[in-house]
Amino acid sequence: MTFQFDLRQIATSSMVLFAVIDILGSLPIIIGLRKKVGHIQSEKASIVAACLMVAFLFVGEELLKLIGIDVNSFAVAGAFIIFFLAIEMILGITLYKDDQPESASIVPIAFPLIAGAGTLTTLLSMRAEYHVENIIVSIVINIIFVFIVLKSSARIERFLGKNGVNVIRKVFGVILLAIAVKLFTANINELFNK
Repeated sequence: MTFQFDLRQIATSSMVLFAVIDILGSLPIIIGLRKKVGHIQSEKASIVAACLMVAFLFVGEELLKLIGIDVNSFAVAGAFIIFFLAIEMILGITLYKDDQPESASIVPIAFPLIAGAGTLTTLLSMRAEYHVENIIVSIVINIIFVFIVLKSSARIERFLGKNGVNVIRKVFGVILLAIAVKLFTANINELFNK
């Protein structure tokens, strides 16, 4: 078994995950939770989110085969989800709204905030384009960043201010939009060439 580590793939997949997870964009929710319940279990939330993401990366494709869907079709569907996430980030609108979490346990933070539907869809979509080992490295990089943000959310909010968080969100929204288009065109061609 040979590993095919590629810095470009790691960098690109890390950026995609960073934009989809959008932990900086979720700062208002995290800060609200911290004020409500006083403490967020950063370590537990990060570890559970990482385990969910890695598990879905490996088992997700088997689940798809079980219901008769190939990775390219799922990647095209994922491209649509990423597209709408990007639209939300760029325009500052909410197309999909979850119920407000009531406690800062693993459930609202690890899932669906970090490893939500968008993240899991993106992981499977990336499998059609990148080597698994590069995606795992990008998951680890993102989880480390998520952990740091969860631990120091109050300080980050003071440092960036509301406008700073909004600027970062919009920049990553544009990047995400471009990635959605690329993912769609690459996989739609594969579907038509079958």
